[in-house]
Amino acid sequence: MTDNEYLDAVLRDQMLVPGGPELTELERQRVNVVGILARKLPSAKPRKGGSWAKGTMNLEVYDLDLPTYFPRDEDDAGETLEEIYDAVADAMSEDYFVERRRSALRLRDKDGQADTHIDLVPGRFFDAAEGDAWIYQNNADKCRLKTNLDVHIAHIRDSGVRPAIRLMKLWNVRESVGMKTFVLELLVVDLLKQRKSSSLANQLRYVLEQFRDDADSLSVTDPANGNNDLTPALAHVKPRLMLAAKQTLAKVDKDGWQPVFGPVKVEDKRATAVRVAAAVPAAAQYRPHAE
Repeated sequence: MTDNEYLDAVLRDQMLVPGGPELTELERQRVNVVGILARKLPSAKPRKGGSWAKGTMNLEVYDLDLPTYFPRDEDDAGETLEEIYDAVADAMSEDYFVERRRSALRLRDKDGQADTHIDLVPGRFFDAAEGDAWIYQNNADKCRLKTNLDVHIAHIRDSGVRPAIRLMKLWNVRESVGMKTFVLELLVVDLLKQRKSSSLANQLRYVLEQFRDDADSLSVTDPANGNNDLTPALAHVKPRLMLAAKQTLAKVDKDGWQPVFGPVKVEDKRATAVRVAAAVPAAAQYRPHAE
């Protein structure tokens, strides 16, 4: 098995297949959440975002972002972003344990233990076009951030390097680097913008070399808001990022990629074709790479 065949197999093993238990349960929870919002906050407009919409979801760690924005001129959830954030949390609290994060509301079962893998992100559309939106940021200087969900999704979905993004997300978790997922996605897209035609193994090696050798000069900007410099989010993870990249490259040079991502299931070509076909439209998460 070549390096790229092995990495493709890792991606295949990490694919969430429609009709499988994970996506079935996630969809059940989504329908329930959307129903609660429709009853309690009827002007809310929740929609799928995050890794599901971008096609970068992995089985090992996954969630469904549900940006829950309100029209500019509607105030049934409140007038301020903080009031909207609180109103969405209160709407969910009867049915879920709500964990309040900086901008998102993580939903868990009522006992607070079982994770639903769903994050609500309350906000308000900037204008009638319902593209740009403001989201609340707890404990931030201005307590708000301008963003655009469609721009975020398209930037990652159409990047041409989603397989590399998925593997680097898995690496981020396995190595406990602690980089925010959105920041990591943007970094990978930027670093590989001139290397889309490279093999997957070469793409990963290049990204890791940049993390190891040039971490201090890494920078990242929100594609939906040029004033939102995300570089400070890298500061606290740079030491771990550099060390983890150095250790990973040493493993790869010595024994290949398997010590990094672990064993994979061996499937014949027919079984692989059936499995990938069953994953349509989620098969966009997985694209074989030539050596």
